[in-house]
Amino acid sequence: MLKVASYNMRKGIGTDRRRSPDRILEVLREIDADIVALQEADRRFGTRAAVLTPHLLAEHSDYQAVPVAVRAASMGWHGNVLLVRKSAEILDAQPIVLPALEPRGAVRADLRIGKHKLRVVGMHLDLSGLWRRKQAKAVLDHLDAAQHKLPSVMMGDLNEWRPTAGCLQDFGRSHAIAETGPSFHARRPIGRLDRIMVSPGLTITECGVHMSAAARVASDHLPIWALLH
Repeated sequence: MLKVASYNMRKGIGTDRRRSPDRILEVLREIDADIVALQEADRRFGTRAAVLTPHLLAEHSDYQAVPVAVRAASMGWHGNVLLVRKSAEILDAQPIVLPALEPRGAVRADLRIGKHKLRVVGMHLDLSGLWRRKQAKAVLDHLDAAQHKLPSVMMGDLNEWRPTAGCLQDFGRSHAIAETGPSFHARRPIGRLDRIMVSPGLTITECGVHMSAAARVASDHLPIWALLH
């Protein structure tokens, strides 16, 4: 069994408008996932500095960040970060360039966890439905072009309000989509903007939205999670 999670952490700014990386770490400890896809993990302006600094991760968590950053102060690619247990082996990692009018991106990592290998993609897609579909195609094309095929998990904030249309229709042709439930807005969740999707070879045995008191304050999105077999 493997637990994965996706979390738009809104640069660490909570629903009380305070920035608190410590609260994000508290929520991550509560979820206790083996792999976490973060969105909006870097600050938007200036040096795009990481909100969760290497020191915080090293000293106060069991996670390491998959190395995909191209800026010295950043942790991820356009705010997308993959966190894995320190015991996991990172076999390969790279950013995925997405077509976009505004800065958007995805990140991919091939991992060995225990005896098993899998491919993980974290993403944050556009507000525009047209661009979301173009971005979904770019992600799927990237997976199809990989020399070595692995079971894949795709996670992130898809910004898709419709339950089955748009980019979800595109992803759903090759991946099963977890019925996690609404994750936005954290104070009153009604939108299923955040998604976890798995390829054949992986089975979703349980999934949901993490609704702790800390999660309701730490960001405007609630984290979602899934147990995979």
